Amino acid sequence: MANQERILERVRAICLALPETTERLSHGSPTFFVREKKTFVTVHDHHHEDGGLALWCHAPPGAQAEMLDADPERFFAPPYVGGRGWIGVRLDVEPDWDEIAAICVEAYRQVAPKKLLAELDG
Repeated sequence: MANQERILERVRAICLALPETTERLSHGSPTFFVREKKTFVTVHDHHHEDGGLALWCHAPPGAQAEMLDADPERFFAPPYVGGRGWIGVRLDVEPDWDEIAAICVEAYRQVAPKKLLAELDG
């Protein structure tokens, strides 16, 4: 199994473990949704030939600037959604899987309804 496939499998395991999440292709990329409607994470593989494997994640207000300041080698403002505060996370370097899981859960929290958040926290 190629490294990119292993990474996608790990991201998939993290995201699909969250309540009422689904995966489908959106704009050619594996994308994770809450209740099949609200996107919270997308896995991009060489988007527009940028040469990288990355997550694009919904993020709470202010998180994007904080993460970019903390580690601009790993985090970036993704095209299209970066202007709305989403964070890009490079996966073509050795990912910290605990951090990736935390980022995915936080992305989920940004779009999930209160009932699902209570289930997650229960």
